Amino acid sequence: MADFSVVGGGVAGLVVARRLAASGASVAVFEASDRLGGTVVRHEVGGLALDAGAESFAVRGGAVEALLAELGLADDIVSPAPGPAWLQPVTGDAVPLPATALLGIPADPLAADVVRVVGVASAERAAELDARPVGAVPRTLGALVRERHGAELLDRLVAPVVHGVHSQHPDELPVARAHPGLADAVVSAGSLSGGVARLRAAAPPGAAVAGIRGGINRLVPALADDLERLGGDIRLGARVDDLGVLEGTVVVAAPGVASPASPGRRIDLVTLVVEQDELDAAPRGTGLLVAAGAPVGARALTHATAKWEWLREAAAGRHVVRLSYDQTPADPFAAAVADAQTLLGVRLPVVVDAAQVFWVRPAAASVVPPDVPVVGETVAGSGLAGIVAHAERTAAELLAD
Repeated sequence: MADFSVVGGGVAGLVVARRLAASGASVAVFEASDRLGGTVVRHEVGGLALDAGAESFAVRGGAVEALLAELGLADDIVSPAPGPAWLQPVTGDAVPLPATALLGIPADPLAADVVRVVGVASAERAAELDARPVGAVPRTLGALVRERHGAELLDRLVAPVVHGVHSQHPDELPVARAHPGLADAVVSAGSLSGGVARLRAAAPPGAAVAGIRGGINRLVPALADDLERLGGDIRLGARVDDLGVLEGTVVVAAPGVASPASPGRRIDLVTLVVEQDELDAAPRGTGLLVAAGAPVGARALTHATAKWEWLREAAAGRHVVRLSYDQTPADPFAAAVADAQTLLGVRLPVVVDAAQVFWVRPAAASVVPPDVPVVGETVAGSGLAGIVAHAERTAAELLAD
């Protein structure tokens, strides 16, 4: 008889199951599909093995790095190429994102690189609003930025960054999930910009994100192999419709179980492998985020071969470009090429290969019985750092009980 039954074989399910098994508990994982990993998956485009989902993780908190070290992958952790991401505003040419910002929230609204994005009037308005005394910190990041920096700075600068990082509008993102220390920093500093400046000063040096040589997808087989080494039982093609039939303590890590009545939000990813020598210079750095209302359908572009040295070496002179969409284009490949040309500022006459995948961002967990623990994106938000940290905490709490 299993001590724990984990429903869902995505990263969260595998992390919680592995931690439980490492304590000596017997654990069974039930995955409805024929593969593990959820949105962390590999695909091949133009002969290159690429991530079809997440391609980096936030280093804040250290949860993912600690897990990779336990799995023997510490030496394969890599940092992206240095330099700022870029922003495609509603009008005008793309510009580098402000250097001293947190999720687009500037430490100095009047800095030249902020004014270049939002304009003088909006920058001055942000500084004026943020000079007022701080009261209760609003629950969502959108409400906080709108109150302290104004709606225009929120829409032009913060919203594109948050959408690119968290796949949601700041009005949907709790302040605590955006950054667990932000609310306290705002109160202690007496301003939003001051709080951001303090958090940036306290952050460790180096890039805010990291990757794995060969792709984030390598995490999934490493977790699965270690779970099985620890005695865990992984069952593929095992759909669970009734939690009550499972043995032991049940943990839900499947968005379909958590909220079957909600269709969630679809996100399309189009990957292009192209030949274009002009991209060797990385004209838009490692990629761009796109403001709502800009003249392209994509919401973000990653120039993956500019971002990751290991991929640049594997691509042997070709370039990998990834574009994400909230609305599925009628012709995804034609739209991706056109949008990439606009965003990168160069023509792409030779497309070696292209691939499209889509994911559904699940709605918040709603129908799981209150005594059943839930892990994964429905409760931890998008992003491997939050998902892994939450799964590890949940496992520790279950073992403590």
